[in-house]
Amino acid sequence: MIIYIGADHRGFKLKEAIKSFLKNRGYQVWDVGDLRYDEQDDYPDFALALARKVSNDYENSKGILICGNGVGMSVVVNKFRRIRAGLVVNADQAFDSRNDDDTNVLVLPADYLTTDMVRKILIAWLETPFAHEERFRRRIEKINRIEEEFLRSFVDVEGENKKDK
Repeated sequence: MIIYIGADHRGFKLKEAIKSFLKNRGYQVWDVGDLRYDEQDDYPDFALALARKVSNDYENSKGILICGNGVGMSVVVNKFRRIRAGLVVNADQAFDSRNDDDTNVLVLPADYLTTDMVRKILIAWLETPFAHEERFRRRIEKINRIEEEFLRSFVDVEGENKKDK
């Protein structure tokens, strides 16, 4: 499994620490940026890059995004098909996000977490499997149907953009 990771300037330092932590635990990590600290960068660029990777290979990858408060990254990445991202602030919530919702992208708010908290969150999130209980599967299927309905409302059967008509 590949873990894609991305962060803007507010999450850059934490991203670098997470990369080392994950590599030391044997995970394959692919950094989608920012690759250097840049106070002028914009979080949507990194959320977009990561979302494309995970959405296109959702069965074999996961993603981790870090920004100041986590909200912006969450908004962007959850617009993509087959992405279920959770904004997480503690290990219990990380467990629930995997167990109940089968999240495949973890969003972390760098401004509100310590490195020790992040390690606990990562371990919980990476080591918790999806529970596959009927109620959880049913809810995820409803999310999938919402995604499909949205796509159908935007693009007709012949592939023409309805807004162009």
